Amino acid sequence: MASMTLFLTIALVQLLALMSPGPDFFFVSQMAISRSRRDAMAGVAGIALGVVVWATLALLGLQILLHRLAWLGRLLAVAGGLYLCWMGVQMLRGAFGPTRPAQAVELESNAMAALRRGLLTNLANPKAAVYFASIFSALVGSGASAGTRWGLLVLVSVETFVWFAVVAAIFSLPAVRRGYLRARRWIDGAAGAVFIAFGLTLVFDRRLT
Repeated sequence: MASMTLFLTIALVQLLALMSPGPDFFFVSQMAISRSRRDAMAGVAGIALGVVVWATLALLGLQILLHRLAWLGRLLAVAGGLYLCWMGVQMLRGAFGPTRPAQAVELESNAMAALRRGLLTNLANPKAAVYFASIFSALVGSGASAGTRWGLLVLVSVETFVWFAVVAAIFSLPAVRRGYLRARRWIDGAAGAVFIAFGLTLVFDRRLT
């Protein structure tokens, strides 16, 4: 019973975290409305893989390492922030560059590239490591069995995939995509600005040192 309560608690905390818009949400929604559902789902898979990486590192004690090596946490934050800024700049260039027909965009679809971008978008945010380390240390404790810990890893990974799969399905609906095509420049421009804002926040956030 105690184990079930723990899993339900972690599931609720993870769901609330997922519902808070961040780089992952904006990446999936922008991919779904501007590309294809296939590419969006590949991006979702990449994000879920990133969660596997961060949650595994948290279970292995990454937070302790970051506390001892403050420069490492700072390096991860700056590198991740610069990557998000780069993605934002690419979105802005696409938004305000020459207008391309929808068919040209579809020809550029590449599921592997979408998976890679989803993975890098998630890994670009080292705050995820702090988040997972915090919830695991606060709710799991040192007495939890290895089976419980790895069960929680599967839980947060699957929950992440399912949540963003729903987001991708909603934003790839024909009505939503038609609205995107009517306001593509503004939507892509706004998404680019959001990514740059997230990136700059990471670069200048001293709390990760």
